[in-house]
Amino acid sequence: MGTIEVSEAAIRNCEKPCDFDDRISMSLISILRRYIPKPIFIAYHLALAYAANVRYRSPSDSMIVIGITGTNGKSSTVNFAAQILTTLGYKVGYTSTAGFTIAGREIVNAMKMTMPGRFALQKLLREMVDAGCQYVIVETSSQGLVQNRHVGVNYDVGVFTNLTPEHIESHRGFENYKKAKGIFFAHLGGGKRKRMNGRIVPKVNVVNADDEHASFYAAFSADRHMTYGFTGDQNDDHLVAHVRYPSPAGVILSVNGVDITLPLLALFEHKNALAAIAAVVAAGIPLRDAVIAAAKLRSVPGRFETIDCGQLFTVIVDYAYEPYALLALYDSLPEHEGRVIGIHGSAGGGRDVARREKMGRLVAEHEDFVIVTNEDPYEEDPRVIIEAVAKGAREFGKVDGESLFTIDDRQEAIDFAIDHAKDGDIVLVTGKGSESVMAVKGGSVPWDDRTAVRSALAKHGYNV
Repeated sequence: MGTIEVSEAAIRNCEKPCDFDDRISMSLISILRRYIPKPIFIAYHLALAYAANVRYRSPSDSMIVIGITGTNGKSSTVNFAAQILTTLGYKVGYTSTAGFTIAGREIVNAMKMTMPGRFALQKLLREMVDAGCQYVIVETSSQGLVQNRHVGVNYDVGVFTNLTPEHIESHRGFENYKKAKGIFFAHLGGGKRKRMNGRIVPKVNVVNADDEHASFYAAFSADRHMTYGFTGDQNDDHLVAHVRYPSPAGVILSVNGVDITLPLLALFEHKNALAAIAAVVAAGIPLRDAVIAAAKLRSVPGRFETIDCGQLFTVIVDYAYEPYALLALYDSLPEHEGRVIGIHGSAGGGRDVARREKMGRLVAEHEDFVIVTNEDPYEEDPRVIIEAVAKGAREFGKVDGESLFTIDDRQEAIDFAIDHAKDGDIVLVTGKGSESVMAVKGGSVPWDDRTAVRSALAKHGYNV
């Protein structure tokens, strides 16, 4: 397959016009974009990528690099792949929305960016090389791809998880978003082959065969093509998983005939675990070793994370911030006799404005009580965002003051949910997961949903 072309509108409307590490202010870049011809501005991003790679001496050439792209499940797949490799005794580094790791040293990602800026990313990769990392996993976003943040990163394995409508406004349409992901696989196949331990490292394209867009990404050139999923006939190039039956410790998962007890309860975690297994197998790890190591996986912080302080209702913190992720969350909820109380918001900064009412209708359909609050307003008026989500909930039939509540302050919203939760209820706190900051006008402020939940529970005398 040839090169991917993405419209100039998609580049012009990227979520972040400048990397945190570029040493140039956001306001200055906004001014420059008005007067500098678009091709020159695009070249600026490319020049930064090349300069960063030279500055840090091409660190990705010294490790096996796995890239994970898609709409949902990227961070969890990155984390699971790192856990599998670490269990097998390798030194591992990764970059993701949820955080960074360098050979076991964890670093909080407070950038509000999935993919760090060029200099920040290359600096992290150099630190990984210096720490002796043999494998690195990079969560690779469409925004980062359009801004050439992938340039200078020599990937060996590319994994596609899934594709659902996301960042449609910033990319100016779903097709542009789809093509932006394709930039990654074109880059992967055209990358320089490495020689490690006396062998040439192949470029491997790994695709979720259960996704309707799988054929588009599988068509890109690579030395080897692999697929994974929960359907089809298993073989060396297609990993098939079957969930046999639940057990007290999780589920019995079989991957190409290798059975393990997987200690993960959410259905979407099973999919992400399979993607991670496929990723490390593509990177050269024997299938049986990868699957057996997956039996020790732990849930990713802020992803279907249960906060248990002895209360007789369930509190789950999850990163789900868009409709498809929310549906996956609902599908994974444990059996319960009580109500579902949900706390939701939506990002500002012009991000996916049309999604807000849709989210309101969706959560109203699946929850008994809907609480809409602040999430990451960026420079927008939080009340405008809250009202847009609430409007969708009202359209589905939720009534203000009875089944729908709008509370501007997120801590107050969480307090309200905990105050009204009864035995057997489920309280869902969505949208931020383990993020450590909230993006507000003028920058960011410290924030952690899990800390906020524990604070609310402490007010009721629970031992936190």
